[in-house]
Parts: sequence; structure tokens; C-alpha cells
Amino acid sequence: MAQAPRIVLCVSGSIAAYKACELVRCFVKAGAEVRVVLTEAASKFVSPLTLATLSKAPVVEDLFDPKHWEMAHLSLAGWADKVVVAPSTADTLSRLARGSAGSPVDAVVLSAQVPVFVAPAMDTEMWAHPATQANVETLEGYGYTLLGPVEGELASGRVGMGRMVEPKDIVTKVLA
Repeated sequence: MAQAPRIVLCVSGSIAAYKACELVRCFVKAGAEVRVVLTEAASKFVSPLTLATLSKAPVVEDLFDPKHWEMAHLSLAGWADKVVVAPSTADTLSRLARGSAGSPVDAVVLSAQVPVFVAPAMDTEMWAHPATQANVETLEGYGYTLLGPVEGELASGRVGMGRMVEPKDIVTKVLA
């Protein structure tokens, strides 16, 4: 029997972070093992306890948390078969493009030697900004796979490009 795919889900601080719960459920339902990493801002949108319950594993929120006996970003990056950043804010895209390592999400992605998938979520103007587009180009140059965004209703109430791809579609593409 094949080993279950091991997914590290990195969640950044977008209103779309609530979709991380559905992402975890979809990955688990598809037979994957999931570990979740949150930025500080993400934990304001979605509860670490909820994600830990759904994934049946501790959630990493702090690079220096003494509860993790190993350096979490290194051990998770080495454990993973794939890393998924969903949602990815404009700030997270920028940090990943620069190679920052100041948050657990940045550090896991920077340490990953496996495929990385990024699902942006932001308002249309932020998505269209030349800096964001340059960051996307940089990430694609690193070999990361961008999943979206798509056009649709945004948290602002407007309709436009910037909506995160639906969780079931992300899971399908990541596990393909």
C-alpha cells in the first residue's frame, strides 16, 4: 500500500483563511496527512485549535515555540511531500519572492525541497499591481505552481480577480 501524501499547509492572514479548514478536510478525506503552519495574522482569522482538530496534528504558529523539540520549519519541510500556501496574501507573495524567513510560513517554504503550490487571495487592485505581478513571476521562476486566483466575489463585496481557488480544486491539483 502506498504511503499517504504528506502535505504542509501554510496559511497566511487573509479573510480567505477560513477556507483552510475546508482544505484540511478535503486533503484528509483524499487520504493525505496534513500539518498546518500559520502566520500570526492567519491565527486572527482561523483558530489554530480548529486546524489542529481537523488535521489531528499540532499547528505551528511560532518559529521559536519550545513545544516543538525540533526546529519546526526544517522538520516540516523535510517531512512534506508537497507544500501548499493557501491563502497567500500579497505580503506573503512578496516575502516568499524575497526569500524571507521571518515567519513560520516563510521559513517552511524557504526550506522546502519539494513542490510548492501557492494560492493567492487578495483584492483586485492588489493582484493587478506591478509589484505583485513581479513577485508572481519570481515565484514561478523558482518553480512554484500558482493556483489562481480566479475572478469572483471578493471579501470587499466587489467582484473581480483575486478570489482564492476553491479548496476542492486546490486539493485536486496538488494531489494530481
